[in-house]
Amino acid sequence: MTMESGIIQAFYGTGKGKTSAAVGQALRELQHGQRITMIQFLKGKVADEFQVLDRLEPDVQIFRFDKSEVSYCDLSESEKEEEKANILNGFNFSKKVLETGESDVIILDELLGLIDLGILTEDDVEDLLRIQGDYRKLIITGTKLPEQIRAYVDEVSEIL
Repeated sequence: MTMESGIIQAFYGTGKGKTSAAVGQALRELQHGQRITMIQFLKGKVADEFQVLDRLEPDVQIFRFDKSEVSYCDLSESEKEEEKANILNGFNFSKKVLETGESDVIILDELLGLIDLGILTEDDVEDLLRIQGDYRKLIITGTKLPEQIRAYVDEVSEIL
């Protein structure tokens, strides 16, 4: 279902490379003068795999709201409760990025994982996908792509 805003693309599945595929799409857009914002969830405060992208600021901006040094799945239950508040701040920031039109390409890395872990509901993500912002492409990643969310996605790539 195409939105007036732009294309919604999903990379999902159990295989490795979903984030890399999303970043690859964004870099293609960067070659055409597009501004990129990537918001990462569940990866921990320090995610080194794309640190090289920091050199591309201000055209590429990466945000992580996790405060823990390790990924969410490696936290104790009490630490997870604390981290949920940080993750929800990141989710709310995502909405603002979509609404403002400050970026042409927006990557919400592991957004779908927030549903899997019960941090967000499918309705929460659906509400985000309905935001009519001024962007060219919204890219979401995660392991599972629920049918309710798939209905909003224009391009789906399953990574096995």
